[in-house]
Amino acid sequence: MTALALTVSTRAAAGVYADATGPIIHEWLTERGFDTSRRVVPDGPGVEAALRGAVSARLRIVVTTGGTGIGPSDRTPEHTRAVLDLELPGFGEELRRVGAAHSPHALLSRGVAGVAGRTLIVNLPGSAGAVREGLEVLDGFYRHALDQIAGGDHRR
Repeated sequence: MTALALTVSTRAAAGVYADATGPIIHEWLTERGFDTSRRVVPDGPGVEAALRGAVSARLRIVVTTGGTGIGPSDRTPEHTRAVLDLELPGFGEELRRVGAAHSPHALLSRGVAGVAGRTLIVNLPGSAGAVREGLEVLDGFYRHALDQIAGGDHRR
């Protein structure tokens, strides 16, 4: 099982500061048995290109961090939607619900999740706390989602 932890940050990509959230996602995926790579891309069209590359490489899951807010360059959800075949709106709803219990700023997150080809793609915000909360939400359904994407049937 292959995975990508994709950090979207113009400043981290330029080396202005270290990527703080990609390693959290990388560790989470690795602990769950994924052969995981990490990549940092600046905000912009490189996000869509990285996602399309992951789908072409048939990665099972891509978890992004960053670019989900309302700042001028925050366009990760738009780049993600351009790649998705199916959107999973319940993930974003639950992520904002869980996050709002910790900070009202969680309601500004626009992250999406969905399926592109046979790849599950999930957007998480760019803060370490929000990433940890998002991974807790993801932990509750990713196995079933991957099974369904692979053609599995519902357990009875």
